[in-house]
Amino acid sequence: MFFVPSHKGPGRGVTSTVMLMTTSASVPTGPEGAIATKNATENTVIDRLVEANEQYAAAFTDPGMDARPVLQVAVVACMDARLDLHAALGLELGDCHTIRNAGGAVTDDVIRSLTISQRALGTRSVILIHHTGCGLESLTEDFRQELEAEVGQRPAWSVEAFRDVDQDVRQSMQRVRTNPFLLHTNDVRGFVFDVKSGLLREIDPA
Repeated sequence: MFFVPSHKGPGRGVTSTVMLMTTSASVPTGPEGAIATKNATENTVIDRLVEANEQYAAAFTDPGMDARPVLQVAVVACMDARLDLHAALGLELGDCHTIRNAGGAVTDDVIRSLTISQRALGTRSVILIHHTGCGLESLTEDFRQELEAEVGQRPAWSVEAFRDVDQDVRQSMQRVRTNPFLLHTNDVRGFVFDVKSGLLREIDPA
């Protein structure tokens, strides 16, 4: 099991607030399981999130942090709703930068975020986290052609679909380690998160 310890800044306490988050399974649904839309008596999902924020803000206290992550680490991961990164890695508020997208792909925009993270905000380590059962394993680049047929314009971005998650992690590590804009590429490690067990499995870059 891989574990990242959590630290507070020197002489600085951190107060964290834990919120109970619901999943789509607990959101009111309409016919055929569709999520209910707003009417005269019901709120939308976003309304519920805004209400939750009001409760969060009522108990919120300024932790007194600046924008630099305490652990000087950036986490690049998939946007999958089953990944609770802070809980899985033992992280607390202010410990890291978290960069997420479909598949945890190291795209140009991820490189943009990592470059700013390192050069302007002091991070030095990068951990890449993909996971089992990723939705990109069921897609292909034909997805872009289907979009073009539907809307008349092909997206400029790549789907970044894959079949071998281990190899995709290796490709991500290689993209980070060889990028000329990144200052710190010595401590770059890649993992696959098992959504059934919650464990990380490290991937050999070779």
